[in-house]
Amino acid sequence: MELGLVGLGKMGGNMRERIRRAGHTVIGYDRNPDLADVHSLEELVGKLKGPRVVWVMVPAGAATQSTIDELAQLLSPGDIVVDGGNSRWTDDEKHAEELAAKGIGFVDCGVSGGVWGLENGYALMYGGSAEDVAKVQPIFDALKPEGEFGSVHAGKVGAGHFAKMVHNGIEYAMMQAYAEGWELLEKVDSVTDVREVFRSWQEGTVIRSWLLDLAVNALDEDEHLDKLRGYASDSGEGRWTVEAAIDNAVPLPAITASLFARFASRQDDSPQMKMIAALRNQFGGHAVETKK
Repeated sequence: MELGLVGLGKMGGNMRERIRRAGHTVIGYDRNPDLADVHSLEELVGKLKGPRVVWVMVPAGAATQSTIDELAQLLSPGDIVVDGGNSRWTDDEKHAEELAAKGIGFVDCGVSGGVWGLENGYALMYGGSAEDVAKVQPIFDALKPEGEFGSVHAGKVGAGHFAKMVHNGIEYAMMQAYAEGWELLEKVDSVTDVREVFRSWQEGTVIRSWLLDLAVNALDEDEHLDKLRGYASDSGEGRWTVEAAIDNAVPLPAITASLFARFASRQDDSPQMKMIAALRNQFGGHAVETKK
């Protein structure tokens, strides 16, 4: 099938390549002309045959809103907009309503895979009507990892981004646990090779995971993380997870504590946050702050 893809950054650019490898046609637009196949959203829409599917991969908030507003003026009834960025699920409901008034469908899709997704595939969580999802299914199939799992129709509009939000909240807590364990091992004199202790956990233990593998990668690059400053930002989804927990009276002590630990990292140089920063860089290519 044909797909219009808006936003060709670290994630979007690799997604375009993976979809093309699966045999589909992708026409990409980005504000950076060096990355784009076309020079405007209008040109992108004009090159697609109806019914069109346009996937938006731009930052959440104002950038997504302005892109969807412009697409609403360019697309026709029966077309579909997919928001694959990290939008808040409440924004999805608003966007779906605005587009439905023009006969345009809407699907929200949480995407996980970071800089590794091109080769390994992307975990996908999407929300919307069965009819709209079916129109996008060939693209979901192209992006997902090989095998039975890796994608899910999570429910109604907003369900995809809500599921991805909870995924990221769990990710916060898992990274925090690895970071705390790493700092404690580094602190005691009796453990002389912390990196190899982490490496030993990669086989046969209940805490083995891809995040653990990435922690070992980070330690191979910088054994004691001496090059990093103990500062870790948050993308917003951890905050949204905690806010949703409050709204629904669901206790999330581990996820909430991990979010607050990131806030603490901005007050001084936290050893734990060196590991959090290293892990975020490993799986998502997120920027790190080095020591001056």
